[in-house]
Amino acid sequence: MSASPPAASRLQGLLDFATEAAWQAGQLVLSRFQADLAVEHKRDGSPVTAADREAETLLRGLIASRFPDHAVTGEELGATDKDSSHRWYLDPIDGTRSYIRGVPLFGVLLGLEVSGEMVLGVAHFPALGEMLAAATGHGCRWNGRPARVSSVDRLERALVAYSDAGDLAAHPSGVWESVRKATALQRGWGDCYGHCLVATGRAEIMLDALMNPWDCAALVPILRESGGTFTDWNGRTTIHGGNAVSTNGALFEPVMRMLAGGDRAAR
Repeated sequence: MSASPPAASRLQGLLDFATEAAWQAGQLVLSRFQADLAVEHKRDGSPVTAADREAETLLRGLIASRFPDHAVTGEELGATDKDSSHRWYLDPIDGTRSYIRGVPLFGVLLGLEVSGEMVLGVAHFPALGEMLAAATGHGCRWNGRPARVSSVDRLERALVAYSDAGDLAAHPSGVWESVRKATALQRGWGDCYGHCLVATGRAEIMLDALMNPWDCAALVPILRESGGTFTDWNGRTTIHGGNAVSTNGALFEPVMRMLAGGDRAAR
């Protein structure tokens, strides 16, 4: 089923809904934060808690009540079998490993795809009191004020964030050593928070070697509307690339060269 992109007024309404839904889910997961959590492990070995499942159930209920014709794909409860031009991607706790260790760098992610295009994204960090919300043509706002990427245009001045140094070091491209040598600072401010640091000008590059669609969906509009880029390591704007890199835009080309050819980018 195809449809035209939502009109500006309707898109604003969808963004307002997503922001409120993310806040509600954030309150739920925050009520369990730094508590005695029972942790299970999924088939892929990643951890999950009751808070992950309950937050996704809450988000799905809000969407079904307001937009019953919309499809949903979520990390914990899978995809609805529904033919719809509108699909929500949900990650109720992006950064579950941080969450279960009592580290506040986790977020609630909602992204909306319309006719194959990511048009809306919200990232809420309840333990930090931060909310980023973006929609096509509406810009990106960080706690209500405009969010913009930094103007740093040289790798040697850049701060690069990452989720897992082990995943990067093990990548067959050997790119992590090139990144480490070429940039000024490397900090493990990971998962969606690292990408949002780029969107708000607090970092220039964010690298993730392993990503799923629900990890990526909200970040595409957030980075685009803040003036940056969100792509896979081949430079494609996609949520299905299996990996992801965010940049401030000014460093996109040198980062792409580095991902493709290692130390050549630093020259």
